[in-house]
Amino acid sequence: MSKSKIVEADLSYKLTGLFFKVHNKLGRFCREKQYADAFEKLLHDLKIPYVREFHIKNLKSDSPNGNIVDFLIDSRIILDFKAKSIITKADYIQMQRYLGASDIELGLIVNFRNHFLKPKRVLNPRLIER
Repeated sequence: MSKSKIVEADLSYKLTGLFFKVHNKLGRFCREKQYADAFEKLLHDLKIPYVREFHIKNLKSDSPNGNIVDFLIDSRIILDFKAKSIITKADYIQMQRYLGASDIELGLIVNFRNHFLKPKRVLNPRLIER
């Protein structure tokens, strides 16, 4: 029997703790930018390497600005912050596109509007071991 591997377990666990800090501090009804600003301050204080509003270059887009993810953490995890009533299938598909274009293994979708915070883990379908 093989052990299942949790992708980026330590870093994603640490990030989840920061999501909860932000959610507890700001509540459920702020804007995505406010959550991102508070989260960025925690990243900076803990000296966790990140890039905010990271441009993904390999995706075709009609947008003149291209595709931008909220955070790229330590070149290992993509974060997408939401502040809406529900996470949709389109949100998952968007994250999978980001992961595929960047060859990153894990993305986290965080919807701060939920009463109970439940970050969603999305794996890059191209990099999943078969």
